[in-house]
Amino acid sequence: MSEYLFPKRQTRRDFLAAGAALAVLPAFSPADEKNSLKLTVDPTWGRLPAGMKFGLGCAVVADGKDRIIVTSRSTNPCVAIFDTKGTLLETWGKEISDKIGYDLGQYTATAHGLYWSKEPDGEFLYWTENVSAPKGGKRIGARVYKTDMHGKILFQIGNVPEEGTKAVKWDFTNPTDVAVAANGDIYIVDGYGSQKVFLFDKDFKHKKTIGGRGKEHGLFNTCHGVWIRTLGKEPEVYIADRANNRLEIFSLDLQYKRSIEGVRTPCCFYQHDGHLYVPELGSRVTVIDEHDKIVSQFGDGSMIKDDITMHPGKFKAPHALTLDSKGNLYVLEWLPNGRIQKFSRG
Repeated sequence: MSEYLFPKRQTRRDFLAAGAALAVLPAFSPADEKNSLKLTVDPTWGRLPAGMKFGLGCAVVADGKDRIIVTSRSTNPCVAIFDTKGTLLETWGKEISDKIGYDLGQYTATAHGLYWSKEPDGEFLYWTENVSAPKGGKRIGARVYKTDMHGKILFQIGNVPEEGTKAVKWDFTNPTDVAVAANGDIYIVDGYGSQKVFLFDKDFKHKKTIGGRGKEHGLFNTCHGVWIRTLGKEPEVYIADRANNRLEIFSLDLQYKRSIEGVRTPCCFYQHDGHLYVPELGSRVTVIDEHDKIVSQFGDGSMIKDDITMHPGKFKAPHALTLDSKGNLYVLEWLPNGRIQKFSRG
């Protein structure tokens, strides 16, 4: 039976003095120092040419060719694609907004999540839109749509104009993230809205809903990210319960199992080489092993008062991250100019 493969590589300006040397940033591990990561930060990676700039950093993924795809709330570019060395390969602006039925301003108002998926018939991107309702205007966003690797919509669900063979209406309030399981099941979190987690099959037929707002296990306060973790005996669904400062863990059929504490406003996940990487909006990145043990937390820039971009390797607001096939880490921040940093293995 064909399976949907879990991505083993799942998606700026630093205004530093010219010629700044690479800074070595050893991560620390409060649990077991010998397992600390050794990372080298490149403060010049992913720069855009003159006339272009990132907006608020939304999402970053690595595709099957190790292309690093960055989305932000900018009109120029909406999407930037780099190689692992930081060379800009292509940008999408009006090309992507036209394909999803928006103008550039509407795209930037709704952009949020991005998920890369390797499936039996190829590679695909799943985009998650926030809702936008300009005063006096119609409500847009609140969709999840699946595209090919060029941004052509193949299916959409949520606040769609009309239903059809490639579109299904669904009452998302304000979705934030999506993940795809090995059998094609699709998990969508309504993290800025209803605080519910929705499970659909590969054809976007509804199977189950859990959640709602609260502090009890199985309820959420900003269920911002979702991931299918495959490090244990069986796959599990991890939810980044951001404002409750925890990770909630479920079976594939969304039965609650356990929680992980010790995280600080977690946003989402990426799995690589036996570890789960978690960007925390509270100024750091946390790394968790296959036993749910926190083995590294690094980059904490919460005490830095001046311009965070002058401090390579430190973070103010990590919103998304990904790793390439070599284990290099790319962290994107929710900052006005969407700062992205690459961390190479030491």
